[in-house]
Amino acid sequence: TFLPSGLHGSTMMRRVLVVLPLLCRVSHALQGRGQLRHGSGLGISVVHRPATGSARFHASAEDAAGVQPLEEEIDPGVVSGLSIIKYPDPRLRADNAEITVFDDNLKALSRKMFDLMYAAQGVGLAAPQVGINKRLMVYNEFGDPKKWVSEIVLVNPQIIDRAAGNDEETEGCLSFPGMNGPVKRAPWIQVQAQNLKGRKFKKKFRGFEARIFQHEYDHLDGVVYIDHLDDQAREAVQPRLEELVAEFGEGGAL
Repeated sequence: TFLPSGLHGSTMMRRVLVVLPLLCRVSHALQGRGQLRHGSGLGISVVHRPATGSARFHASAEDAAGVQPLEEEIDPGVVSGLSIIKYPDPRLRADNAEITVFDDNLKALSRKMFDLMYAAQGVGLAAPQVGINKRLMVYNEFGDPKKWVSEIVLVNPQIIDRAAGNDEETEGCLSFPGMNGPVKRAPWIQVQAQNLKGRKFKKKFRGFEARIFQHEYDHLDGVVYIDHLDDQAREAVQPRLEELVAEFGEGGAL
């Protein structure tokens, strides 16, 4: 899940904001167009907006990694029959199958994922984050259900090209509540995917959208945002990871 708070960065800030969910919570709220909180999330600064249900981003990478006050987190619980799973749930590391049936059930699932994402104030959410190991993600860069025209559903997405360099922003994730850290992502990517009818399409994502996509796409490959942290950032969040293990149990997402 990508959350505005987990997803923020100087770049996003310039676009009015922030970021930030993952997907993971990346999770992982946007202010103006800017703050993100993550579900999959991004970051530490106070520009958050849920990002992908999964991811969150922050406007400043200077915050490095750390613990996010839990009062700033939003866990909506069960929404439309779905809930966000937490680290170290093994489903976050499991293989995710390609989708071959494009029917009303798939449409209904994507709608429920949007409902949960908005409730968590995220901007993005991946199916593994709700315990469904399929290659499906949804996002809305504004994190606003009133701006439904910006809703994007990607089925069986693939990255076919990307920028050579990387930008660093603070990300957070809904599946990793109470923490965030600096993550480097390509500033633009070229993607091939299918829509809810199974039709293939290509799209280029830049800036904040590119970060949201990469955060959620990682979830489809069993990768979570903490995998991108350097040694110093990982050490900073390790105590929180141990708390999550104590709260949610041993799993395969270590």
